Amino acid sequence: MESFSLNSAKSYIGKNVNLYLKDGAVIVNVQLIRLHRGVGKNSKQLEYYLADRKSTRIPLKSVAYAKPLNPTLIKNFG
Repeated sequence: MESFSLNSAKSYIGKNVNLYLKDGAVIVNVQLIRLHRGVGKNSKQLEYYLADRKSTRIPLKSVAYAKPLNPTLIKNFG
């Protein structure tokens, strides 16, 4: 599987996804907001909303992949 890159992350901006991290953890049902590019070589960060609408950032290099959620299920149960 390819690594989660900047271009992959851009395609999920504004969508609800589950984020699967390289350490095996899963961040469930978050909405990706934007990407932050830092000064250093590997300092890109992904910003997302949690369910309580609190914004959080995570380094892009620690994300293995993202799996999109079905929007009709979210509307019915949300």
